[in-house]
Formats: sequence, C-alpha cells, structure tokens
Amino acid sequence: MTDFPYCKLEIFIPETHLPQLQEALRQADAGHIGRYDSCLSYGPVTGCWRPLPGTQPYAGTIGEISSEPELKVEVTCPTERVDAVIAAVKAVHPYEEPVICAIPLYRTGL
Repeated sequence: MTDFPYCKLEIFIPETHLPQLQEALRQADAGHIGRYDSCLSYGPVTGCWRPLPGTQPYAGTIGEISSEPELKVEVTCPTERVDAVIAAVKAVHPYEEPVICAIPLYRTGL
C-alpha cells in the first residue's frame, strides 16, 4: 500500500460556481470520509492574473492585470481517483485555465 493513499485538492473558483462544484465533487466521490460524504471546506481569497493574447478570460481584459474575489475549496479524495475528480472539476469550472492543486496526504487517518 502506498504511503499516500489520499490527496487534498485545492481548487480556486468564483463563489457563483460553488454549488456546481460541490455537486461535481459529490458525484466523483471526493470528500468522502468514513460514513460522511460531501466533506469540504472553503474560504475567501483574491485571485490575480493577466490574460495574454489568444486567451478567452472568464473575467478581466487581455493584457491587463486583474483581480477578483474567489473561493479556495479544499477536499480530499483517494489518490487513485485524482484524475477522475480533476476531470469532474474541469467539466463545471468556468475558467479557461483552472488552478487545481493536488497534495499527497502522508499516512492520514482517513
């Protein structure tokens, strides 16, 4: 058995898209801990970016630095399911290039 059976995903998303993300994560079985499902946490952050030529930004203007309020969502999932969960996130995420971090959880008690 691997020392990293679970990962924590960090997903940055506009607050307006939180319900769709929660449903996608639930359907992908992310955030399932013991006899609980739909387990995640989120909090406010500010995203900052500059869209370059050739992009189609969800928000902001090409060539100009932009910032917007976002939510940072944290959820666990089995390492073997990370690719499927990320695909489910991308299917509902409005950004052209969503930020999704996958962090191995070492010998967690999950």
